[in-house]
Amino acid sequence: MKQQWPADKVERRKITDLIPYARNSRTHSDAQVAQIAASIKEWGFTNPILVDDSGQIIAGHGRVLAARKLGMSELPVMVASGWTEAQKRAYVIADNKLALNAGWDEQFLALELSDLRGLGFDTNLTGFSQDEIAAFMPTDLGEENFDDSKYTKKIDAPIYQPTGDCPPVSALCDRTKCTQLTVQIHQNDNLPPEIKEFLLAAASRHIRFDFERIAEFYAHADPDLQQLMEDSALVIIDFDKAISGGYVKLSQAIGKIYASEKGGAQ
Repeated sequence: MKQQWPADKVERRKITDLIPYARNSRTHSDAQVAQIAASIKEWGFTNPILVDDSGQIIAGHGRVLAARKLGMSELPVMVASGWTEAQKRAYVIADNKLALNAGWDEQFLALELSDLRGLGFDTNLTGFSQDEIAAFMPTDLGEENFDDSKYTKKIDAPIYQPTGDCPPVSALCDRTKCTQLTVQIHQNDNLPPEIKEFLLAAASRHIRFDFERIAEFYAHADPDLQQLMEDSALVIIDFDKAISGGYVKLSQAIGKIYASEKGGAQ
């Protein structure tokens, strides 16, 4: 059978004339559609919608949803003429799955994203969340960079004073060592499942938190997020709660002083 190809030319069609494939197995969350819409706003419509002769969408369902979100009335379209029903249905799957089969060179990816940040570009437009970027991008964290001049003694406990803009989530911790260990653990096929699960949990101990930036982030967070950060012991606001939860331990001598001062305050 001679292979058929889409027409070379791109035409424009009304978005209302494009028919979604009813059995499309690829899902698009509201968040992902918003990401596609942001991409279209930044770069325009760089990839035409692929349809069959009747206008049924073969590839581009997410882009059509994003275009509707943006209020677009016409879209660039290419027509796959002469494809069999089997070819069209298979390509609906292949168009999505083939892209997922590719990998990343995380070193080059981290360099590119770092350079984009340096140029002031919004890296969220790349499709990577800040948490995903933080998983493989090393950050310059550590106690040697801690500046205690940003803390004051307004009450008996030090209170952090916000000093600037809210830092990105990617700057709050360094997952480099944790990620390296996780990869090694997953690559070891000889490990029993329970040992692998234990080692993966232990690997998380190597995440290095930048508590100065966390304090800055906390200062800009809404009350619900602040509460979650307190419950996670990322910040200590209530010393009694921290002690009862095991997040803070006091020596016997300091404990007596703390108890006496607390009793006097009552």
